[in-house]
Amino acid sequence: MANKKISSLEKYCFKELKDTRSGFGEALYELGKQNPKVVALCADLIGSLKMNAFANEFPDRFFQVGIAEANMMSIAAGLTIGGKIPFTGTFANFSTARVYDQVRQSIAYSDKNVKICASHSGITLGEDGATHQSLEDIGLMRILPNMTVINTCDFNQTKAATKAIAECIGPVYLRFGRPKVPNFTPENQNFEIGKGILLNHGTDVTIVSTGHLVWPSIEAGRILESKGISAEIINIHTIKPLDEKIILESVSKTKCVVTAEEHQMNGGLGDSIAQLLSRKMPTPLEMIAIDDKFGESGKPEELMTKYGLDTPNIVKAVEKVIFRK
Repeated sequence: MANKKISSLEKYCFKELKDTRSGFGEALYELGKQNPKVVALCADLIGSLKMNAFANEFPDRFFQVGIAEANMMSIAAGLTIGGKIPFTGTFANFSTARVYDQVRQSIAYSDKNVKICASHSGITLGEDGATHQSLEDIGLMRILPNMTVINTCDFNQTKAATKAIAECIGPVYLRFGRPKVPNFTPENQNFEIGKGILLNHGTDVTIVSTGHLVWPSIEAGRILESKGISAEIINIHTIKPLDEKIILESVSKTKCVVTAEEHQMNGGLGDSIAQLLSRKMPTPLEMIAIDDKFGESGKPEELMTKYGLDTPNIVKAVEKVIFRK
């Protein structure tokens, strides 16, 4: 492997750290100006979801339901009957586990055009601890028929995704986070639902990552490059529908894969790819994810390190999976 010519990842850089929830807030405000059918609902977390601008500019299209998340989902489902495009906003844990009956029955089963926008996902919620850190939400939502599931990696991608889902007919779960993270994807990008993004060509291993683990995967790619290992890196922002084509084409070349996500190992991106490969292309696979544990209170970066969701552990997983192939 050391003699192979491998692609440089130096083209990926960032000028600033920005929180993904602010990308949602900016896009929602712009959608409000562009499309009078867009309405927004919030469960007493306007500031946390960055919905202030929309609420102030369009008070007749904003509904503060208070700490009544289940009611919010039912109201959103009803609003679609009148042709509105409702965007709900609360924490990921309260957008899924707390309201699962309403999401399943009134939104997914009924195929309602509701956009469930979930902030403060994953372990990077930090000090709020296990009760608020949603590590199961992708799994809960991806098993629902009719539900599209999106998990964005930075401010620019979240902003683009928010605008894109307004044009998508049917229920969508959009997942984003609280902390400031590298903002490295293009501004004003064309966001294609269900289409993975090839970040780097490689020949020795495929790294498939989502959300806050995309940037650490790029950093891991640089380290691997210095070791003579050529990593093909794919950003999967849409967990469902999964871009099977980009994954299978890559794995058919590299013969091994590492997945990376800020979610439980069960039910997330890695689980989805494992199902795909077991059916169509059995391949050595390693997963960077939470291994069947709840989170805890702590600083986001320290929690990511403790639970193995970081660049060094991606590098270790790559070396392990290459040895297996």
